[in-house]
Amino acid sequence: MTLGLMAAGCAIGTAVPTQVSAAVSDSDFDALKQQVQQMSGELQSLKQTNQQDQQTIQQLQQQLGETQTLATNAVQKAEAAAQPQPLPRVPIDEATVNHNFQILGDAEFQFSKATGQNAAFSLADFAPIFLYRGGDNVLFEAGFDFILQNNGGTPGTSTDSNPANPPGDTTPTANGTGYTTTINLSFAQLDYVMDDYVTLCVGDLLLPLGTYSERSAGWLNKFPDNPLAVDALLPGTGIGAELRGAIPVGDSGKFINYSVYGVNGPGSADGTGNAAQLDIAGGNVGFTSNGGMANLHGKPDGGGRLGIFLPFQPHCDLELGISAQSGEWDNAGNHLWTACVFDAALHLGSSLEIKGEYIQTQYGSDDLGTVHQQGWWVQAGYKLAGLNLELPVINNVELVGRFDSLQNGYDSGNNAFDFNTRRYSAGYIYYITTALLFEGDYEFLNSNDPSQVNQFILQLSYGF
Repeated sequence: MTLGLMAAGCAIGTAVPTQVSAAVSDSDFDALKQQVQQMSGELQSLKQTNQQDQQTIQQLQQQLGETQTLATNAVQKAEAAAQPQPLPRVPIDEATVNHNFQILGDAEFQFSKATGQNAAFSLADFAPIFLYRGGDNVLFEAGFDFILQNNGGTPGTSTDSNPANPPGDTTPTANGTGYTTTINLSFAQLDYVMDDYVTLCVGDLLLPLGTYSERSAGWLNKFPDNPLAVDALLPGTGIGAELRGAIPVGDSGKFINYSVYGVNGPGSADGTGNAAQLDIAGGNVGFTSNGGMANLHGKPDGGGRLGIFLPFQPHCDLELGISAQSGEWDNAGNHLWTACVFDAALHLGSSLEIKGEYIQTQYGSDDLGTVHQQGWWVQAGYKLAGLNLELPVINNVELVGRFDSLQNGYDSGNNAFDFNTRRYSAGYIYYITTALLFEGDYEFLNSNDPSQVNQFILQLSYGF
């Protein structure tokens, strides 16, 4: 039985392969072979496409690297271009005046009414400032005043210098002018920038006795006229030389500014040492009419100013300064004239400004001994734009007030001393534009000088 089963199994195993082999025909085999060949071709095509893609990726990577390099170079060039570039040095023999010459300045026109006097258009002033840059380090500046005023004469007379009439002629004419035109050299100085901290100035200098004459006069002044003590006690300019500059303190914007100078200083109007002959208005300049030397006394004056500027938040800062000048004033060299000034300026935001000066002078004389004079002024201005009312007219208005005092001043009209004056001024500034201003103020005076009276002043001023 067992042997029979084994024989039957062997017979079945031998018969199965024969049946399977007979199931695969030649056509099926050819079809399968064709499919294998097709798949092989597709695989080869995929390999070629992959190689092309790899080449494309490499090209893109190369182009990306070149683009990054160009971008880096462009950034470096832009950063280099943004750095401050030194001004080109100008050859001294090249005619560059048209490229380095500017005219700035201001003009004022006044209408006034004083107590006991007729109302009138009282002043027309044109004050150009000429600026010239002669290279990296050389600067020149000069200011002039062209002033038109009534001459106080009778109608129908002329005191002008019209070619039709000799200078000073007061012969009645059919169309007499009744006014005079004066031309004054306000200042003229040559500046040489020695380095970042020192500048040498020579010429007819604006003296840094306080800050008013350098920073507030003319169009920059918030009032139509100057403080009493500035006009009466201090010289505005002087012939000489000066070293000035500023030194930073830390990195928060603080700095110390300084100036040291020597100038001819005040002189004697008639050569004597009498008190009434002191001339602080700049008479001690140039040669005398007989060809004498420029300085009317043996030694020049020396002076200087030291100040500190302290910003403490945006648009808020405080500046304090002290200045002085001293030297001989009479021709014989027997008497000294000395001045000392304390100045301060405070800004609280962009709308409120307060500033002022205290001035003290003294000088010796032949007839009255030592003469002491002093004065001070303080003024404030508030721009109504700080109220944030969004009103066009109100936002263009600044209200201003000033108190100034002059003690023991000399009055040339009465030829006497001991005239004390206190003045209270209240006014406004209407900013038609940032450069065109319409100003007005009323001045109340309390004085034992009968020539000092209350007055109302309107002024149109333009800065250019």
